[in-house]
Amino acid sequence: MIKIMKNKITLISLVLIVLLGFGLRFYKVTSVPPALNWDEVSIGYNAYSILKNGRDEWGKFMPFHFKAYGEYKLPAQIYASIPGIAIFGLNEFGVRITPAVYGALTVLFLFFLTRELFENEWVGLTSSLLLAISPWHIQLTRASFESSFSVFWVVIGAWLFARGFKQKKYWLWSLFPFVISIYTYNAARVFTPLFLIVLFLIYRKSLLKDVKIFILGILIFAVLMIPLAVFIISGQATARLKLVSITDDPGFVQRVNQARGSTHFPEPLPRLIHNKVTHYVYVFTGNYLSHFTPDFLFINGAGHKQHHIQGIGELYAIQAPFILIGLYFIFRSKNKWRWLLTSWLILVFIPVAATVDSIPNALRTILAIIPYQIFTALGFYETFIFFKRRRYLSWIIVAISAIFLLIGFKGYLNNYYNNYPVFYSRDWQYGYRQVASFVKDNYQNYDLIVFSRAYGEPHMFTLFFLNWNPGSYQNDPNLDRFEAYQWIWVLKFDKFYFPDLGDSGTRYQDIVNANPGKRMLFIGKQGDFPDNLPRLLIVDFLNGNRAFEVVEKNAK
Repeated sequence: MIKIMKNKITLISLVLIVLLGFGLRFYKVTSVPPALNWDEVSIGYNAYSILKNGRDEWGKFMPFHFKAYGEYKLPAQIYASIPGIAIFGLNEFGVRITPAVYGALTVLFLFFLTRELFENEWVGLTSSLLLAISPWHIQLTRASFESSFSVFWVVIGAWLFARGFKQKKYWLWSLFPFVISIYTYNAARVFTPLFLIVLFLIYRKSLLKDVKIFILGILIFAVLMIPLAVFIISGQATARLKLVSITDDPGFVQRVNQARGSTHFPEPLPRLIHNKVTHYVYVFTGNYLSHFTPDFLFINGAGHKQHHIQGIGELYAIQAPFILIGLYFIFRSKNKWRWLLTSWLILVFIPVAATVDSIPNALRTILAIIPYQIFTALGFYETFIFFKRRRYLSWIIVAISAIFLLIGFKGYLNNYYNNYPVFYSRDWQYGYRQVASFVKDNYQNYDLIVFSRAYGEPHMFTLFFLNWNPGSYQNDPNLDRFEAYQWIWVLKFDKFYFPDLGDSGTRYQDIVNANPGKRMLFIGKQGDFPDNLPRLLIVDFLNGNRAFEVVEKNAK
């Protein structure tokens, strides 16, 4: 009877926690964050294009990798977005319902994983609750970020792997979510293979007891990796890396030469001390360690404004002592899974340490949220048990911890829903939807629509918000793309023209002079057009600053 009651309490608690997790990811999801960013519209439109004719924006049939802006997006997030768009349409809700759903499901599967590791339902429930209210996880599952999808699959893979020690067939089943995670995001493309290698090294004695299953697992993994292998051999896999790699930083060689020039050591010591290898190690190490600082974890978080609310840590400050306590107890007890969780945490930061932009980075390291929540939950549980015999002390600790957690959670929610959209609407490319709506209503009235690319990727926002027919776009004779700085830009399609209105030769008057007799609509930022022209539409960012101005040039 007592066991039945405990099971009911656990089930009810888990349902409530998952519903809380979904509610926090679903509430006002179309308006907070305040707009779709350019990656979200790219993911959404490519999913829409596959839905309509089975081809991506480049006309490639059912691709494993999407060229998109030239960075080659991995396929999982795009294909997973198709059902939401099919049901709700090509809009904010259709795109963002997918991460809201798998974000809440990650909360659920974290309970299964943690319970499997520790055979303790309370540790599992606490881990899930912490993930449900995590600023780090909420931020990246309320918008269509591919990285958060990798978390979902790695959690399922780890859960099935742990179950494999009871029923070996689950080792084979675990390979499928692990492989899918590799097809979600570039950081997971590095993390997951490394994680699988480490898991083999840690648990090789158990894994090699059944050689048939082990060999079959290798064959399954190899077959599922063929599309990725083809992609890597083609050289396209390095497209994104070239944009962010340490070695592709224009200042990389310059800093090495400066370091050599500033030393007073005789030759050949300057070249031995200061070279590409030593500088790479120095930058890599600094990048890696930056993710373990209190400032990143508990005080200010990541600097990228799309990836995190400024001035709030990735984790709640009250988690700090319990993370350390959890680590202490898991190693003191020589828990079977101690190296699985610690290697998970250690490996997460390797891919991002090899990059140069937005360091420390919350997006590329979101996988770390899982071991952090588990360590916190374990530390909290062990602390409670340790003080349980000392009358009310354990409950006092629970009450104090809950109060601090609630204070942090309340402050986060207030900041996220009230302040964040106002302060950072520009960072979320706010205003494109409003402009596109005006264009849609007035499309037939103009011969040429000139849309400045000052804020980036206006063609994709146009395609998305106008629900442009993918087949028409793919076969448009006026479609004109060009590559610059390892990025693909669309200059023209249909009657749309996307120049940089600040460049010489593409300013307002230059375009007017080059297109006599045409009625033209211009969309740009403040200062792009003569002051005497009437503004047909003005769109401001949510903080009151000017975002877009729309003017027209009538035919003569």
